[in-house]
Amino acid sequence: MIHSTSIDKRRRVLVVDDQEINRDALEVILCEYYEVITAENGAQALEEIEKNDLDISLIMLDLMMPVMDGFAVLERMQADERMRSIPVIVLTAEKSAELKALQMGASDFITKPFDVPEIILARAGRIIELCEGRQLISNAEHDPVSGLYSRNFFYEYANRLYTYHPELRFDAVSLNVEQFHLINALNGRQFGDTVLKKIGDEVKAYLAETEGIAGRMEGDQFMIYCLRCDDYAPVLSRFQAAVDAGFSGGGIHLRMGVKPWEEGVDPVMLFDHARTACGMARGDFQLPLVVYDEKLHQRELLHQRLLNDLHIAVEERQFKVFYQPKYNIQCQPPKLSSAEALIRWQHPELGMISPGEFIPLFEGNGLIHVVDSFVWCEAARQIAERKKKFGVSLPVSVNLSRSDVFDSTLIDRLVDLIAENGLDYHDLKLEVTESAYTENAKQLLDVVAHLRSLGFEIEMDDFGSGYSSLNMLSSMPIDVLKMDMKFVRNIENNETDRKLVTLILDIASYLGVPVVAEGVENSGQLEILRNAGCDLVQGYYFSRPVPAEEFEALIEKEIHTERN
Repeated sequence: MIHSTSIDKRRRVLVVDDQEINRDALEVILCEYYEVITAENGAQALEEIEKNDLDISLIMLDLMMPVMDGFAVLERMQADERMRSIPVIVLTAEKSAELKALQMGASDFITKPFDVPEIILARAGRIIELCEGRQLISNAEHDPVSGLYSRNFFYEYANRLYTYHPELRFDAVSLNVEQFHLINALNGRQFGDTVLKKIGDEVKAYLAETEGIAGRMEGDQFMIYCLRCDDYAPVLSRFQAAVDAGFSGGGIHLRMGVKPWEEGVDPVMLFDHARTACGMARGDFQLPLVVYDEKLHQRELLHQRLLNDLHIAVEERQFKVFYQPKYNIQCQPPKLSSAEALIRWQHPELGMISPGEFIPLFEGNGLIHVVDSFVWCEAARQIAERKKKFGVSLPVSVNLSRSDVFDSTLIDRLVDLIAENGLDYHDLKLEVTESAYTENAKQLLDVVAHLRSLGFEIEMDDFGSGYSSLNMLSSMPIDVLKMDMKFVRNIENNETDRKLVTLILDIASYLGVPVVAEGVENSGQLEILRNAGCDLVQGYYFSRPVPAEEFEALIEKEIHTERN
């Protein structure tokens, strides 16, 4: 008995037989469950397939017919990639023909005469379901955009290669598009999909020349499991050249991480390491290829140790707030006017850890808010202590990372911090980087507007370091503009950098906001900035970042100078 759940009337069956009595008999058996169309020979059958735009769930095909027999139809279908997927049940009274038909691609056979309708229905239903199941698997097997394997199938096939072909040495390669979310934002998702397809096509072309498989995980992440290669720089150059040729002037940059074959290491672990290596190449256009080696392994172990120790470090106050003074250079002598709070980690076992090591790590793992919160609390407490001790208020700038800006409790926490320490809102300046703007501009603008309405001053940090500086500057009200140190570094010897600095200062002057120049290291840079109208500077020319005690000594020196 055929249940309605296993057969759908909407499915279409093509019956091909030169005998009208046979066509009628099959139509009577099938019509209750299927839409039945018929053909008298192979030529008509092919016409019906095309006319129905291949929307046929099953073909029941007689082998012995005039004009074009069933074997010729099978041959044509096997040669056509579109028709090959339609299942065929051959109808024959010749036992000798069954094997040949199956070898030519038939899915099953039914022996004439058609004396048991239930068997015909059962076989038709089973073949249709098997074929549709295979089609569903096939659709899920490949990523529709790139044409490569989807995530689960990629790992399944990679594990099979590892298990059944241990003699083959396969490397793990992770390939990503730099700042792909911005490419989508600027050009639209359809353009982004075109980029992914281009990469997929070039990856397939590469694999046609060597052994291996490839898949697209999600977004812009590609995985390639291929035979050992001593140098992947030409491979990355090949992929980059294909993208450059397809999207000239698009500014699309690829990065690659590689974990070479290692005996006894399965694909999942290899690709974990390859992704880590690829992540290390993020943002580095000079070195977009990183190979995972022992040095990188040790760094990964360090990062895991730092992640594990973060909360203990906060509890035990291993973090220390340092201050880099900012000096007003439009007066003589330059006057200490404020400072930027910076974080240092004095680990009890690992010693002093550079913020360049742990800040990007915590940003990438969504834990930077823990560090930020510690800095805010310490800076506010120490500002209050200095007010009582020296009777002066010296503002301190603290960083707001992206995760902070999008935290719904941010404003309440900052307001409470000001109240608990008896501070004024202008005592604690808030630095917002351009990268936060690219994530969710509207929410950032709403948060900034609210903070400014309370009395907080907003500094735009690292101006000029990314994609959207001018757009951000025109739409987000700010109180201070911080010029990225890359503009200052070569202003003595590079005319272009001097002109850029002048342009930034002119923009700030038009907006009526002061500029802080970062990274000032010598008197030549200082004089150029002063003459160009820069208000404030920070950098090693005046002071490196110093602990709280040394910063207090600088304040005492400043007070003493003013009094005398």
